[in-house]
Amino acid sequence: MKKVKTIIKLNIAAGEATAAPPVGPALGQHGLPIMDFVKTFNERTADQKGNVLPVVITVFEDRTFSFITKKPPVAESIKKALSLGKGSGIPNRDKVGKLTKEQLHKIAQDKMEDLNANTLEAAENIVAGTARSMGVEIENG
Repeated sequence: MKKVKTIIKLNIAAGEATAAPPVGPALGQHGLPIMDFVKTFNERTADQKGNVLPVVITVFEDRTFSFITKKPPVAESIKKALSLGKGSGIPNRDKVGKLTKEQLHKIAQDKMEDLNANTLEAAENIVAGTARSMGVEIENG
């Protein structure tokens, strides 16, 4: 069993990792081969281009690494569903869009395995909370 040195968490655009920040400095300070990670990550995520993916990189004492990718963040999924550039600067006053119950349900289902929720209903509440904090209203229907 290899000894774990540290764990690095980053959000990287799928299929578009480069040695530039944030990837380069985060891996470089632990002595990892940056280009090996970039190549592997880009190959593994090429089919998800256009999404920002959270990545958990496990760094071992012998300077090797392994990584897992998670589903895109809830906020990114909401922006994609509503074709938004970004959320509202003042979410409680300026609304930027409306999310239907179906969209809310689909985002919650897609993200369920990464969320800290036991039921789909709880996952929907988490997604609804993120939507509210972005200035997106939820349709009651």
